[in-house]
Amino acid sequence: MKITVVGSGYVGLVSGACLADVGNMVLCLDVDARKVARLQQGEVPIHEPGLDEVIRRNVAAGRLSFTTDAAEAAAFGTVQFIAVGTPPGEDGSADLQYVLAAARQLARHMTEYRVIVDKSTVPVGTADQVRQAVQQELQARGVDIPFSVVSNPEFLKEGAAIEDFMRPDRIVVGCEDETARKLMRELYAPFQRNHDRMVWMDVRSAELTKYAANAMLATRISFMNELANLAERLGADIELVRQGIGSDPRIGYHFLYPGIGYGGSCFPKDVQALQRTAQASGVELAVLAAVEHANEQQKQRLVDKVVQRFGEDLVGRHFALWGLAFKPNTDDMREAPSLTILQGLLQRGATVAVFDPIAMETGRVAMQAAGIALDRVQFAESANAAVAQADALLIATEWKPFRSPDFEWLKQALKTPVIFDGRNLYDPALVRAQGFEYLAMGR
Repeated sequence: MKITVVGSGYVGLVSGACLADVGNMVLCLDVDARKVARLQQGEVPIHEPGLDEVIRRNVAAGRLSFTTDAAEAAAFGTVQFIAVGTPPGEDGSADLQYVLAAARQLARHMTEYRVIVDKSTVPVGTADQVRQAVQQELQARGVDIPFSVVSNPEFLKEGAAIEDFMRPDRIVVGCEDETARKLMRELYAPFQRNHDRMVWMDVRSAELTKYAANAMLATRISFMNELANLAERLGADIELVRQGIGSDPRIGYHFLYPGIGYGGSCFPKDVQALQRTAQASGVELAVLAAVEHANEQQKQRLVDKVVQRFGEDLVGRHFALWGLAFKPNTDDMREAPSLTILQGLLQRGATVAVFDPIAMETGRVAMQAAGIALDRVQFAESANAAVAQADALLIATEWKPFRSPDFEWLKQALKTPVIFDGRNLYDPALVRAQGFEYLAMGR
C-alpha cells in the first residue's frame, strides 16, 4: 500500500517506519526542511530504541522517504495519517490547529479518494472538525471528491514503541464506512497474523478510548503514590502492598509502581484535555481532578524528604541527581519530575550535579526553558562523577545502569551516605546494612 504520514515527530516517525518495514511505500511530510534533510540521511532526531535502524533500513530499501512538498504528499498515499502535535492550550484543552491545518492542506491538493486517519491524540469530535475542514476546502475548489475520516489512536510506550507497533495488543479503529474499513483491515493485516487484534467502533468512541486508557493508567500511578505516602506514615512497606494487591487478577501488577509522579508527552496533557472536554460537556470528572492534583504534589516528595533531612536552607549543600528523562529508554523531558526536583533544590540555595545516560542535551534545553539557573547545575560525564563530594544522592529515573551501583565506593564518594530514591530501585535492608540512610517511596 501507499501511505502518507503528515508529521515526522514521535508518533509519525514510528508509525511510518513500522508501516514501511512490512513492505508498504511510505512518504512522511514535515514542514521542517532541516529535519527532513536529516531524516533522508538516516539521522533520527529523537531517541527511541531501534528506531534509527528501522528508518535507515527502509530508506535504503526505497520504501520510506521524506518531503516538505504538501502536493506530493497529498498525491502519494490512499491512506493519509495525520500525526502532528496536539499541545495543550492555556486552558489545558488540546490545540487542534496543526491537525486541522494538515487536513486543509490535504484537501487543497487531493484529486481522488483518500482515507484521512487521525493518529494524533485528539478530543472527541475532532473527526467531525476534520471532515468539515476538508469539505470546506473542496467546496472552495469547486470539486466533489469522496473521502473518509477514521480515528486510529496510537498506544505506543516511549522506549518500547517499535515493539508496541509491530506486535500490538489491540488496534482501535473508529470507522463508519465499508471502503475505509477494508483499507484499514488490509493495512494492519501484517501486524495481526496470530489473531485478530482489530477493535472496531464508531469514531467518537475511538477518540474517547485513547484518553480513557491514558487517564486510567495515570489514575493507577497517582493512587499508588498516595498509598506509598500513607505507608510511610503507618510503617508499612508499599512494595509488599503492591505484590499483595497486584496478585489479584482484577487489579494486576502493571502501573502499580510508586514513585515521584508521571510525566512525558501523554499523561499530563491527556488528563487535562479529558477534563476540559468533560467540562465543556457539563460533566465533572472528580477522580481525574484528584489524579492531577496528587501527581503535582508527588513531584515535590523527593524535595520534601531532602528538606526534612537537611533543613529548609540548603545554601552550601551540593547534591547528585541520577536521571533527567521522565522515564528510562527515552530522552523526553516533557513534564519530567526531575525539573521540579531541580527547581526545589536550587530555590533553596543548593547546587546539583546531574547525569542521565541519554537526556543530557534535551535536559539542558528543558532546564533553560523552565528558567533553571544553569550556572548552579553541573552536567557530569558519568553517574560516578556526579556523586563526587555530594551531600546526598537523589534518583529520579530508573535507568538500568543505576540499578546495581558499587555501594562501597558510593559510600566513600558521598559526604554523607544518604540516598533519596524516587524510584525504589534498591532493597532497603541491603542498602541500610551497607551503612546508608535510605529514604525511598513508601518503604
